[in-house]
Amino acid sequence: MINADRLDSAVERLLAGDRVALAQAMTLVESTFPAHQGLASDLLDRIMPHTGRAKRVGITGVPGAGKSTFLEALGGYLLTCDMKVAVIAIDPSSPLSGGSILGDKTRMLMLSRAENAFIRPVPTSGYLGGTSRRTRELMLLCEAAGYDVVIVETVGVGQSEVDIAHLVDCFLSLQLAGAGDELQGIKKGIMEMADIIVINKDDGDNHPQVMMTRQMYQAALRIMRRKYPAWSPPVLSCSALQQQGIADIWRNIEDFYRQMALDNQLDALRKRQYLESMHKQIEENTLQALFARSDIQACYQQALQQVENHCLSPRAAVNGVVNYICEKISD
Repeated sequence: MINADRLDSAVERLLAGDRVALAQAMTLVESTFPAHQGLASDLLDRIMPHTGRAKRVGITGVPGAGKSTFLEALGGYLLTCDMKVAVIAIDPSSPLSGGSILGDKTRMLMLSRAENAFIRPVPTSGYLGGTSRRTRELMLLCEAAGYDVVIVETVGVGQSEVDIAHLVDCFLSLQLAGAGDELQGIKKGIMEMADIIVINKDDGDNHPQVMMTRQMYQAALRIMRRKYPAWSPPVLSCSALQQQGIADIWRNIEDFYRQMALDNQLDALRKRQYLESMHKQIEENTLQALFARSDIQACYQQALQQVENHCLSPRAAVNGVVNYICEKISD
């Protein structure tokens, strides 16, 4: 673990692209120990001038869509283009034990062994929206370490995974054909947020079904409001297993970046994302600080007991705790 005495050396090694230093920096940033918070902030402050140069790509999809296989194929293609690739793979945490399998590296063997690739499995730790609480900061660390493309793979659980769209530049939704999920795929939510739609497993006897599914998505996109007026999300297909169509997908991602570069749309997007992230963190940290106070914690525990004993409705209990906090703040 990085400590205060070794911070200068850790930053220097990180900026030189040392993967061990990058992993240690990520561990520090993810730490929930109060003693590590200040050091993590110092580390992030030092690397900020060296961030912002990478392409930030988010990938989500239904379970079984082949996200890991697709990432392996896409990452391998980018390596042949002399790019350095970092993958932040979000893994669901158990609501019972709190643990995560963190097994994404085992499904991306080529990337995990490649010198110019880095894979970091990250638990959600109860954080909703398909990402983790520190995903943005982990992306910044990868950028500072010199990675050209930073890919975030979400949990992949359904329509609620829109948080990723507030973290990355280009949001890619990976879908399946013939899985009985086409109706879910064309629902508003992820479809409105996605910049590129990709139908995976376009091989063998599945090809006719993939073509039909592509037409359905294209028709659905024509009646939806565009996320960006000048960008119409393309609907593509590929076979990640056979590594077919991957180059075309990357060309479309580059087309997206070229379009976003016009009128400084990319800069405006990232600035908006930074402000949204700051606002969200202020809310979380303020709430944490308030409930660290013994009197507020006692009020909260009393409300919990009243609800548990059916003496108070949950809504009344919430109002009571909020009113108490407002009174203490105004004193």
